[in-house]
Amino acid sequence: MRIRDLREDRDLTQRQVADYLHIKQNTYSQYETGHRQIPADTLVSLALFYNTSVDYILGVTDIPLAYPRAKQ
Repeated sequence: MRIRDLREDRDLTQRQVADYLHIKQNTYSQYETGHRQIPADTLVSLALFYNTSVDYILGVTDIPLAYPRAKQ
């Protein structure tokens, strides 16, 4: 997963991203290290936060562009 690279590229701390997600910093750290699975809704939140796709975060694609958003 690429969440560490995405965070560091934007000069953000784990605490800042964790606060955005409304989780503890330790939980976010475990996501980055792979010690804890990221829930689907959190993956979507991260993709929106970083303006990329869940596929990019998960390493399914190397294209960091976000998909067009669905109409709600």
